[in-house]
Amino acid sequence: MIRSELVSAVADANPHLTVRDVESIVATIFDQITAALAAGRRVELRGFGAFSTRGRDARTGRNPRTGTAVAVDAKRVPYFKPGKELRERLNVA
Repeated sequence: MIRSELVSAVADANPHLTVRDVESIVATIFDQITAALAAGRRVELRGFGAFSTRGRDARTGRNPRTGTAVAVDAKRVPYFKPGKELRERLNVA
């Protein structure tokens, strides 16, 4: 599902909201999750899962085209851990 499909689904489920309002709501939610992760905080949505960041150490990588060594800086990457309810809904027998 892409962002526009999410906006359409939320707008269809809430006919009292305009599409412009739903776009604003979805953008605000994503912006808040992004800002919290950038600040090093964890975001938990009960029944869905938790977003956090994990650190990656600096390392020496390889350029796949030339095979030369390339220094890769340390960085933080987003990580998602699904909640119990989401896992159960995905693994219905």
